[in-house]
Amino acid sequence: MTAGAVLGVDVGGTGVKAALTTADGTVLGRWREATPVDDPSGSRTRDVVLRLVETAHAVSPPVAVGVVVPGVVDEEQGVCIHAVNLGWRDLAFPELLRPSLDVPLAFGQDVRAGALAEAVSLATAGIHGTIAFVPVGTGLASALVIGGVPFAGGGWAGEIGQRVIQDGPHRGLRVEELASAGGIARRAGTRDAKTVADAAARGEAPAVAIWNDAIGALAEALAGITVVAAPAAIVVGGGLALAGPALFEPLERALRERLSIVRVPAILPARHGDEAATVGAGILARRLVTAR
Repeated sequence: MTAGAVLGVDVGGTGVKAALTTADGTVLGRWREATPVDDPSGSRTRDVVLRLVETAHAVSPPVAVGVVVPGVVDEEQGVCIHAVNLGWRDLAFPELLRPSLDVPLAFGQDVRAGALAEAVSLATAGIHGTIAFVPVGTGLASALVIGGVPFAGGGWAGEIGQRVIQDGPHRGLRVEELASAGGIARRAGTRDAKTVADAAARGEAPAVAIWNDAIGALAEALAGITVVAAPAAIVVGGGLALAGPALFEPLERALRERLSIVRVPAILPARHGDEAATVGAGILARRLVTAR
């Protein structure tokens, strides 16, 4: 059944991904194009998104489109306040798209959209309540879904990777410099964080130290989320989640040590991988249609 399909589009730092889905979740098509470089006006990125809409239209005309972008995003105002990877500042990207669209357009932020996708999947599995989503990749961020709605905080919520460490040997560093996959690789001088995880598993002292620093910094960040928001589950995604038990087992122990009598949430791997934001963009589009 193709009637009522929606298109979710995730504008990333290197690629623009799109997925066309029906109301029952059937994926009718997936597409990807490179993100234009040096596009502070957003005009060339707009053209990419519109090409993807046109491509999807040939399969099944979408009844709504959802577009999500990285960075600090004010969904209510429809403005990308700051996206370092895209070189955007105070850009009303939806206004570039709307003149060429004849269907409703939803606009959001990529991490919050990913959180929504994960929360919807957990709800179908019987896990309800507040859900925290923490993608640990090149950088480190988070998002909360409360009552089925991502919490935006005016666009500034969730930037846990930007907190500056105030004491100890890593004083002055941001959390993501220690705990993100990118930060781990940079500290070790390796191609990726998995190389460090593998070396730590073999007991190589430098890798063990870097890995333990990452676990500790990430646990501190998750403890902060937990004592404030009391999530039922924390979903960890991004490249670092591919480390599997080498990440999740020590991370759960470290989080438990920091929480005293506070309920320890389940720490779960992301279900949608790097498609989470695209799936979430589709959910935002679907909600526009069902709300009418």
